[in-house]
Amino acid sequence: MKILFIGGTGLISTACSELAVKRGYDLTILNRAQTKKIAVPEGAHLLTADMRGDFDSLKKLLDQHTFDVVVDWIAFTPEHIERDIQLFKGRVKQFIFISSASAYQKPVKNYIITEETPLENPYWQYSRDKIACEARLMDAYHRDGFPVTIIRPSLTYGYTQVPLCTGSWLHPYTMLDRIKRGKKVIIPGDGTSLWVCTWNGDFAVGLVGLFGNPKALGEAFQITSDEVLTWNQLYEQTADAYGVKLNAVHIASDWLAAWDPEEYTGSLIGDKSNSVVFDNSKIKRFVPEFDCKVTWAEGVKRAVDWFEADPSRQTIDEEANKKWDAMIAAYEASLPKKK
Repeated sequence: MKILFIGGTGLISTACSELAVKRGYDLTILNRAQTKKIAVPEGAHLLTADMRGDFDSLKKLLDQHTFDVVVDWIAFTPEHIERDIQLFKGRVKQFIFISSASAYQKPVKNYIITEETPLENPYWQYSRDKIACEARLMDAYHRDGFPVTIIRPSLTYGYTQVPLCTGSWLHPYTMLDRIKRGKKVIIPGDGTSLWVCTWNGDFAVGLVGLFGNPKALGEAFQITSDEVLTWNQLYEQTADAYGVKLNAVHIASDWLAAWDPEEYTGSLIGDKSNSVVFDNSKIKRFVPEFDCKVTWAEGVKRAVDWFEADPSRQTIDEEANKKWDAMIAAYEASLPKKK
């Protein structure tokens, strides 16, 4: 089976690429490969092109190839989806769109999330764009038979990323360094909201298991762990990986969003401050082998060991550190003085 990954070198997609090659699929990764050297798994092929570049040139290049399954990891807006439909209509057996579990209703009416939970997020443009992408693809499926399968990951992590509720996405070691050194770290609310984090290798089993399944066409799947932890537990187990005591400061989510609306309104009020528990029964019916084996405690220890093994990975976001220190100082200054 011939597979095309558009993007294919990110946190989640890298694990999926490795598993696809391991299972013997003929994998091609389409990437611009302009700003960094692209590492592809041994046995995979690299196709250099820009999905946002000249359409005619891109189509001419893709017309030289045939694929059974296409996975677009970097489609974020309806405009991206329109281009996908034009490029692949009538040319693939399955088109997989990577959406987001953040598209589910916020605030949630029921903390148990299924694929039937309404898609509605008034707080985050990213999520609304994903919702619009899903709507366009399902319209193309029902009107024209465009063979779409929709995937909704939640917070997925791996060796290179520890996605805590507050942190620096580009420099994830920043928060690990604060925890390791006993510096104060912010946990939104009282830290008791329920959350789910999924190891990228476990996610890959669910996604790759759907490749080529005609019964998955026109369907949406969430692929997450069944382990449910509070944010307090997620941070505490990260500190445990270092063998240190967590120095947490709990600050209301609304307060954080008021301080930095751009950073926290969408990703916090529109996502992580809500308790969510995902019902994974659907993906398990379609992919019986899907079973998340890596707990957060084990996964975060793997990531910590990976970062600590090489100083070059330990990059620090100094601006983020300054911002968090300022937020903590302002919050603590607003508290009543102890008598």
